[in-house]
Amino acid sequence: MKNDQKYSIEVAVHTVYLPDQSDPASEQYVFAYTITLNNTGNMAAQLISRHWIVDSGEGEIKEVRGLGVVGEQPLLKPGESFEYTSGTVISSIVGTMQGTYQMVAEDGFHFLVAIPEFILSVPRVLH
Repeated sequence: MKNDQKYSIEVAVHTVYLPDQSDPASEQYVFAYTITLNNTGNMAAQLISRHWIVDSGEGEIKEVRGLGVVGEQPLLKPGESFEYTSGTVISSIVGTMQGTYQMVAEDGFHFLVAIPEFILSVPRVLH
């Protein structure tokens, strides 16, 4: 079935706790997250910038804005995917991240892609 939507980017997230880089005694919990972006629309689009909201789970909110992701501003043609891995440090054993990517389509249209909230959790903490 052909997708009639011009601008459609799907976001998938996978997180991993990094115990070897964390220091619980100092309340430093390190997580890696892998994001996969898939252009399911019918027009090429380039990721221009990102905006993250990181919640430590204890009321500490950190916002991160910047150009591209991991030093790149990938162009995704229809049907193409881009995957990258990055990381964050929070001060508790459970937190969340969410945000948006600013995209620009090949026709010049600017649009936001929501990054759904995902959980950062030390293993065996959440039931």
